[in-house]
Amino acid sequence: MFELDHIAVAGQTLEDAVAHSEAAFGVPLGTGGQHTHYATHNRLLGLADGLYFEAIAPDPSQPKPAYPRWFGLDDFAGPARLNKWILRCDDIAAAHAMFPEAGVPVHLTRGAISWSMLVPEDGRLPFGGQFPAIIQWHTDTPPGHTLAGAGLRLEALTLSGPDMTDLRARLLPVFQDARVQFDTAPDRGMQAVLRSDRGVHVLK
Repeated sequence: MFELDHIAVAGQTLEDAVAHSEAAFGVPLGTGGQHTHYATHNRLLGLADGLYFEAIAPDPSQPKPAYPRWFGLDDFAGPARLNKWILRCDDIAAAHAMFPEAGVPVHLTRGAISWSMLVPEDGRLPFGGQFPAIIQWHTDTPPGHTLAGAGLRLEALTLSGPDMTDLRARLLPVFQDARVQFDTAPDRGMQAVLRSDRGVHVLK
């Protein structure tokens, strides 16, 4: 079975992604780092229940890679927004065999952390980017269990689009999470509802 690992806001710049996220959460994000393979950088925040949150964008301080960046970031335009969700598995090779459309395994490291992720060769995930990215952590404890948080708990993650029935059916054999909802709608979108002692926080 696959488990929800984290959700991500993308931006044309990291400053945009962070500002958008902090406005919804009402708290500052924690530190992050650079991904040298894809020339991106991020900021992170732990969530309850072993989840975490990521703000990510291209990193202008690094040379643009000769291949597409992950998460479709080369094509990203417009305001920062929640548009990616990531599932965790324990066998990336088996995940690749099950979901070849999700990409090929790419093995990455940052400091003492290492992981593998399925990344399409063109950087674009299926279903208009709404298919989940799939990750396997090569550490005993995933980051969602160790990152500092701010008392935020994910209550619902809703994916909207014209083909959400098909997406749900594609994932159903290996992924079931009552928090994740699939809403058939003309336009694509993603919304997370989180709760803290400060109230309800809606992130789009």
